[in-house]
Amino acid sequence: MTEMSKIAVIGTGYVGLTTGACFAHIGHDVVCADIDESKIDRLNRGEIPILEPGLDDLVRDGMAEGRLSFVVGAANAVADCEFAYLCVPTPQGEDGSADLSYVEAAAREIAPLLTSGAVVVNKSTVPVGSTLVVEGAMMRDDVTVVSNPEFLREGSAVHDFLNPDRVVIGTDDRPTAVKVASLFLGLTAPVIVTDPASAETIKYAANSFLATKLSFVNAMAAVCEAVGADINDVVKGIGSDPRIGDKFLQPGPGWGGSCFPKDSRALVRIADDAGYDFSLLRGVIDANTQQFDRVTDRVEEMVGGLRGKRVAAFGLTFKANTDDLRDSPALEVIARLQERGADVVAYDPAIHRDLETVRVADSAYSAAEGADVVVVLTEWDEFRWLDYTKVVEVMASPMLYDTRNVLDAAGVRKAGIELRILGRG
Repeated sequence: MTEMSKIAVIGTGYVGLTTGACFAHIGHDVVCADIDESKIDRLNRGEIPILEPGLDDLVRDGMAEGRLSFVVGAANAVADCEFAYLCVPTPQGEDGSADLSYVEAAAREIAPLLTSGAVVVNKSTVPVGSTLVVEGAMMRDDVTVVSNPEFLREGSAVHDFLNPDRVVIGTDDRPTAVKVASLFLGLTAPVIVTDPASAETIKYAANSFLATKLSFVNAMAAVCEAVGADINDVVKGIGSDPRIGDKFLQPGPGWGGSCFPKDSRALVRIADDAGYDFSLLRGVIDANTQQFDRVTDRVEEMVGGLRGKRVAAFGLTFKANTDDLRDSPALEVIARLQERGADVVAYDPAIHRDLETVRVADSAYSAAEGADVVVVLTEWDEFRWLDYTKVVEVMASPMLYDTRNVLDAAGVRKAGIELRILGRG
């Protein structure tokens, strides 16, 4: 059993809420704070504002067992805490730079309230050098600031926290590193202790490398279509090489979400500021934009021009098992379809409202009514098990483009649908 520590978590967004609930689950006493009073009211009623498998149970269990609570305002969370985790937003500007104003404001707010010897932990994804920024904002020589970046995948964040691949701790003070590492006792994972700048760089490097793999496999999917190869077989062939591995080699309409686009652009900006032109990563980002365009081109080719055509988009979130629409490749493709004159109706199991620019149907079958083509843009399991004979019956023309390689091709074609699959010539 982990020895209980008192932890304050500032910010109850995706990272903060998961961090707080998981720390409470492994035995710590956690108080989570946010400036959004309505969100705190909902959380205190046991209502979880995000879709993340297993998180609702952890929150309710933590509250029931008295180890997890929610308050308004950072100042109300840090009394007597041993660790204060900063999990606040770091929005990105057009040039890729991160806005640290929320981080600095939180640091200044809690600084006079922390007990001597407390540890402030940067959990938000922040630029290299942000540990020094927080130290400057706090102006406390008796409080240590540490970097402890998160590596949580949406849709499996609870699992990732409780079964980490590694725990990275960035500090030049070894006793403080031991304190932070002790929070994770009971979790089986290597602990990497390094300097703050290296810890901050690890987070950006990890996400940028994964984005690179995805851009590469999407580019290879285009090559496969051109030469008549099957991207699935190519992925099996290269993924079986342990030097490459089979993770993040699933082709799709592009990559997105709250981390990859932001972190890859940020790393380019960090490199620029340091005097290095990271042209390789610029190419990765450009290849992703090209993928949005390429998918749109394929749909337009299938229907012989998009103007006046009805397109049913299956999927809106950037990946399955989340309700996150941030930088979703599905929305990028939909926007391009609309720019070329298509009338798009979408369906997503996690989105139950019309978006500002997209009509959302209450079922996949409703979305497909009158459609000239269906495009699968998110890899929800629900789409695998649809009755495609029923889909055909309601469509204007039986065409489907599977950009996620998730459907049973034989079954879909047996239903009478002209099926095209991304990366399979």
